[in-house]
Amino acid sequence: MVIGNAGTSEETVTEFESVFTLEATQLKFGAGAAEELGWELNRLGLARVILVADPRLHEFGLIDRIEAIIAKAGVAFRRFEAIRVEPTIESLARAVDFCAEHPADGFVALGGGSTIDTAKVCNLMSVHGGRIMDYVNPPIGGGKKPPAPLQPLICLPTTSGSGSEATTVAILDIPELRVKTGISHRYLRPTLAIVDPELARSTPAGVTASAGLDVFCHAVESYLSKPFNQRPRPNTPDERPPYQGSNPVADIWSRQAIAFSGRFLRRAVADGGDTEARGTMMLAATMAGIGFGTAGVHIPHSCAYPIAGIRHSYHAPGYAPDHGFVPHGYSVIVTAPAAFRYTYDAAPEKHIAAAELLLGCPVENPGPETLPAAIVALMRDVGAPSGIAALGYDETDIPAIVAGAMRQTRLLAGAPKPVTAGVLETILLESLQNW
Repeated sequence: MVIGNAGTSEETVTEFESVFTLEATQLKFGAGAAEELGWELNRLGLARVILVADPRLHEFGLIDRIEAIIAKAGVAFRRFEAIRVEPTIESLARAVDFCAEHPADGFVALGGGSTIDTAKVCNLMSVHGGRIMDYVNPPIGGGKKPPAPLQPLICLPTTSGSGSEATTVAILDIPELRVKTGISHRYLRPTLAIVDPELARSTPAGVTASAGLDVFCHAVESYLSKPFNQRPRPNTPDERPPYQGSNPVADIWSRQAIAFSGRFLRRAVADGGDTEARGTMMLAATMAGIGFGTAGVHIPHSCAYPIAGIRHSYHAPGYAPDHGFVPHGYSVIVTAPAAFRYTYDAAPEKHIAAAELLLGCPVENPGPETLPAAIVALMRDVGAPSGIAALGYDETDIPAIVAGAMRQTRLLAGAPKPVTAGVLETILLESLQNW
């Protein structure tokens, strides 16, 4: 498909993409699925693994349980548990150094998105070496592509949020630059996600709320992203980005994750013992991960990285009280109403469909405010902060947030409408308080 700029003496032709790919992590879901970890390790022929685990899970006996399963399978292991919520270059470097001291032929990740992302970076660096910043997305890092596949990585998520068990991305914080960014390549995609609802019983309500809002934002951003066939065709298949734009297959996963968020997130936050709600939100997280892992995210996530990276004064309910930071789900959701208000006219029918999936019913007289209003209602019901002001920001901080967001070029390329610094400024001003 080609288009030309009419009215010019010399026609400018852009060739658009006509191909999309779907590469998905293998998924094993259900109560008790964690007990099959040993069988999966043996199936993959692994003899020695690194268990990357969230140390807070000791309190609930989960680490001992998983270690017993690994040992029973006859697989040797070493445990790394110096996990930082929202990993930094320094925390990842410590993990990489540990793995260099204890060579293994595979990895197991037990925890939330921070734990799984740490395992992804350990896997990458164990196989290919170099500096972490070599692989960080440009323009912040070198954007180096790993030249060959990594070792097997099995993920057992314990929160219902990041979807990292199904994505090609590892997110990290660079405090000296006051920005979050990531490493993205198809080789980072985990081999297998074992999603067991019983592992999420212990998650505090505040963590469930933030994680669940991240699920929703992943799904709706990918569903509303620029269609794959409106993006330039890459020169080679190797240059086709992991985030390719919305497409008919990714939309299926994203739509279901939106619907599950509307039906189950409020219940999952209200009652940790509601295993149907928490389990379904865990499944939604993985489904959203498959959707956005193919289609991509855009404006809310671009804004979220500087929102999380500039200030660390917010103390979120359910998280460690001595660690000031903005949980990822909150950093993305606070700008979502304004972002989707801006993108509405790029695809009104999809915005309305997203709102109806979230609400679980048709909407009378829909319009640009339908989806933002539905999102605000969900935010209020699960106890989310009302906007970026509640996270410690005011109008004087907006230029710095805009500058950080504009550096997320990989994400902004997927927005369904052009995004300028002025557009982001307007979105952020509207997001100071959503109610």
